[in-house]
Amino acid sequence: MKKFAFDLDGTVTKVETLPLLAEELDLSDEMKLLTDLTLSGKIPFEKSFRMRYLILRNIPLKRIREIMDGVELDEEIAAFIRENKKQCVIVTGNLDCWIEPIIAKLGCKNFSSTSELDSKNNPVLKKILNKGAAIRELKKTSDKVIAVGESFNDVPMFEEANISVAYGGVHKPVSAAISVSDYVVFDGGALCRLLEML
Repeated sequence: MKKFAFDLDGTVTKVETLPLLAEELDLSDEMKLLTDLTLSGKIPFEKSFRMRYLILRNIPLKRIREIMDGVELDEEIAAFIRENKKQCVIVTGNLDCWIEPIIAKLGCKNFSSTSELDSKNNPVLKKILNKGAAIRELKKTSDKVIAVGESFNDVPMFEEANISVAYGGVHKPVSAAISVSDYVVFDGGALCRLLEML
């Protein structure tokens, strides 16, 4: 069976979620700068995510989930995932407990950075996801893994997948992702049609 591995932010969602969360702290510009530097590969993902987590952990988890519940999804991609939920997986460096409302809407499995809740119900970061390792895990139970993403931290996922699609629905895919991709697509409907053919 083939599996489809989707990046979350800027691929399935119509926005980058961490700058959206940072609006709660009036730090959206700072978070956007950190996120942009990460997407382009100027800051290593793990280091950047630790910094972004340290900022965002000051927002109550309940409020983070409320914000995430209102995040706009690319409806064509979301519909594809729901229709093929046993074959689709979200692969994101985002924190597991933060993205729960989005995963619940999609109805599929996910690989994400992991956390545990402390005595005050605040998430404590445990492990940051390695996207390449997630694809290797998927390949153990799949004949073919097709990865979809757009940023520098999707490159390890693309390198491990059987087929990679650089998707530019929200951002133009970075050149590093394009260089290791098999296809480049800029529209959600076109992406879904391509995935159905692969």
